[in-house]
Amino acid sequence: MGPIVIIGGFLSYARAYRGMQQELSAHTGQPVSIADIPGHEWLLAVSSLGWARLLAGLDRAVQQAARSAPGVKITLVGHSAGGVLARLYLSPDPFLGRAYQGLERVNHLITLGSPHHSKGSWRRGGRLSRYIEKHYPGAYFQPEVRYTSFAGKFLRGDRAGSRSQRWAYDRYQEICGQGNAWGDGLIPIQAALLKGSDQVILDGISHYSVFGNPWYGSSAAIPKWWGRAEDGHASGQSEQPSVGS
Repeated sequence: MGPIVIIGGFLSYARAYRGMQQELSAHTGQPVSIADIPGHEWLLAVSSLGWARLLAGLDRAVQQAARSAPGVKITLVGHSAGGVLARLYLSPDPFLGRAYQGLERVNHLITLGSPHHSKGSWRRGGRLSRYIEKHYPGAYFQPEVRYTSFAGKFLRGDRAGSRSQRWAYDRYQEICGQGNAWGDGLIPIQAALLKGSDQVILDGISHYSVFGNPWYGSSAAIPKWWGRAEDGHASGQSEQPSVGS
């Protein structure tokens, strides 16, 4: 085990993950850093030029973490759209003229509520996820990198339900085409479970604190997903999800 780097989601700032950083470091005993990408830079994710700026920010954080522990590979934890972007970062192929070489520095990618399979607009990570699925589908760089994807089962979308259920229905419908799916309040389970990865559904875990607690980065949730990620490493087994229940 080595250093851990967190990359946040769409429009997020590093400060939103300070609590998660502290909790994760205390739980694992490892140094944890956050990719310092200004939230407004995610507005550029509508284009490949925007993706390159985001990748550069992630690369700075990973390289800094790697320098602190020479010879030890990084565990990359991507929340929401950050987990999707991290898959592109792993590629050794040049992207707009620059190769980020994430594959040389990262040996485990953990994604938390990331819209890997999305029919949605660029605001829901749709364009980015479709690009990556076309060029590096699923857990593409296994076995060099281990992939573990987590999905929260917090709220079922319901067009005739409460305000939060109706809102979730619209988001799920946009992303996966099924509004009455289960998800974490923003990302439906079907979208968050990356094909070919170790897949785990977390009961009662929301996308972020504004959707309800606990969320992926809370003290109550971190031991659950970190423990499962470590168990998967030891056993090679993953939970078989039941997304229709």
